[in-house]
Amino acid sequence: MFSRPQATVVGSGPNGLAAGIALAQAGWKVTVREGNSRLGGALGSEQLTLPGFVHDVGSAIHPLGAASPFFRGLPLHRHGLEWVQPPAALAHPLEEGSVLMYRSLEETAAGLGVDEGAYLALLRPLVANWKGLLDDTLRPLVHVPAHPVTLARFGVRGLPPASLLARTVFRTPQARALLGGLAAHTGLPLSSLGTSAFGLMLAVSGHAVGWPFPRGGAQAFAGALAGLLTELGGEIVLNSPVANLKELPQDQAIILDTSLPGFLRLVGDSLPEGYSARLGKFKPGVGAFKVDYALSGPLPWRDARTALAGTVHLGGTLGELEAAELAPHRGRVAERPYVLLAQQSLFDASRAPAGQHTLWAYVHVPNGFEGDALAALEGQIERFAPGFSKLVLAKKVSTPATLQGWNPNLVGGDVGGGANTLWQLLSRPVPSATPYRTPLPGVYLCSASTPPGGGVHGMGGYWAARAAMRDRLSGRI
Repeated sequence: MFSRPQATVVGSGPNGLAAGIALAQAGWKVTVREGNSRLGGALGSEQLTLPGFVHDVGSAIHPLGAASPFFRGLPLHRHGLEWVQPPAALAHPLEEGSVLMYRSLEETAAGLGVDEGAYLALLRPLVANWKGLLDDTLRPLVHVPAHPVTLARFGVRGLPPASLLARTVFRTPQARALLGGLAAHTGLPLSSLGTSAFGLMLAVSGHAVGWPFPRGGAQAFAGALAGLLTELGGEIVLNSPVANLKELPQDQAIILDTSLPGFLRLVGDSLPEGYSARLGKFKPGVGAFKVDYALSGPLPWRDARTALAGTVHLGGTLGELEAAELAPHRGRVAERPYVLLAQQSLFDASRAPAGQHTLWAYVHVPNGFEGDALAALEGQIERFAPGFSKLVLAKKVSTPATLQGWNPNLVGGDVGGGANTLWQLLSRPVPSATPYRTPLPGVYLCSASTPPGGGVHGMGGYWAARAAMRDRLSGRI
């Protein structure tokens, strides 16, 4: 009789759920084990401050969730996922007013003055074939590109440091700050090779699909993925932590949506010494110091147009951004840090009581930072929204230790699964043509510590599932 292949997925983050869905679609029997009482990993929502205020505990804005080559083909709307699209994807305030990035490439470029043409020349060829670009970049490095011309264009533009590209291509402070703020998502100094690639990818996603977020909170995204997996016959077991791989069935595929330290804890001393040594050299990324606010009203932005955007980058000029993102790598927090801020309740009334609002914000800090970055974070908000502090009804501060305690995968507050250096992007977790496969037969990694890295796109899970399917056919499993 035909034996139906089986898999156990450890961890119900977006990569774990993506792996489960891909396997279930192929006819596998899938069980997802989640150690917490809530599924979704860093993709979730809770009432962290006051009753009626719904806060995203981890990821908040999801351009790659909407653009993902895997997720965009799933019927997640049937399971309650509704994307909210603010009028502007992004605002970047400066002293003289905010720069806005709209879904429209042309509308965005028109707001950049003399850099209008340069912005269009930089991004139009990439936006025109955005699906092909994501298909070729959100996957393992070793493959035959399906869109080599677009990939080559992206490589030429993305390899330089963001600081260099911004100053070479653009003349205005507005355009330079916009690109710098996008690239600063890496958590790397903006003088680092490859930081331009991050900025361009986020810009391309914004112009292709916007920077949306789920109505009702990020938990709705996780819930939709879980609903689809269940519809396909998969099983999700909450409150089911795994302390050692020996607890799991040894006659089926095991796919781990865990950090590298979590993986090493699970496998004990069963890995080859050389592989363990290489994993030990993997560097974590910077930490996050996050604050969630319940507000009595909307932020009083100096430039009222800032309220058109769901996401706001508070970092000032390119020079200020460079100083802010260098600081965590020097063991400190900048006096004027780069603040990533989301104001979802302006566009989603379900997030807060009538007339009141939520606010989601974090800054980059050294990994494992034990200090207090609250004054620096709030100083940047006050700088561009004077009177903000008078609106605060309650706040929930999450230090790197808090984040790791809430989700062990966020090691030292690292929300990206490891440092986003060019080398680690090309070789995470170790140099390999099949980076999801581990030396243990039938055991795979699919977290943000595997290609293509951090972000809610599910592609690590998808490609890990594909590796397991291939190994099943070849007899490796």
